Amino acid sequence: MGKSIGAVELSSIGMGYKVQDSILKEASVEILVARTICSGKFFMIFSGGVSDVESAVACADRVGGDAVIDRIAVANAYDGIFPALGQSVVLDEDKIDSLGLIETFSGVSVLVAADYAGKAAKVTLFRLHIAMALGGKGLLLMTGSISDVETSVAIAAEAVRQRGLLVSELVIPRPNKELFQDYL
Repeated sequence: MGKSIGAVELSSIGMGYKVQDSILKEASVEILVARTICSGKFFMIFSGGVSDVESAVACADRVGGDAVIDRIAVANAYDGIFPALGQSVVLDEDKIDSLGLIETFSGVSVLVAADYAGKAAKVTLFRLHIAMALGGKGLLLMTGSISDVETSVAIAAEAVRQRGLLVSELVIPRPNKELFQDYL
């Protein structure tokens, strides 16, 4: 059974620190990301057991109140989220058949996309970029066979579209290898 992951995006930086402190006092979670992000917001990602992550998200709602823009708790998150988030994925040039991309209006929604994409088909998530230098947006990059990437992008995009936070989705078959230069 995999780790669970939670995320909270707040409109107030000060409230972000207060929520982070409350979460750490209330739930046994590991903070993976806690920082200010573009547009003057505060963003947190944390992981742990299902009940602890759910407790942390409930705590954020309770303490953060109206400052909570979006939040999510994903039980047993797709394992590929963690290396993509940590930018530690190295790709094999010979196994790059296509490039899939999901762009979202929030950091929380790109985590939703990543979980859906990874569970939908056999893809490698290699970049999960959240908010910084993106105007608060989220960006997910993946590779795999053309059919697997098409499936993952379609399912992930629909999940984000239902949240009203999809900016763009695309699949590039047989992309130029230079697009992956930083990941080879």
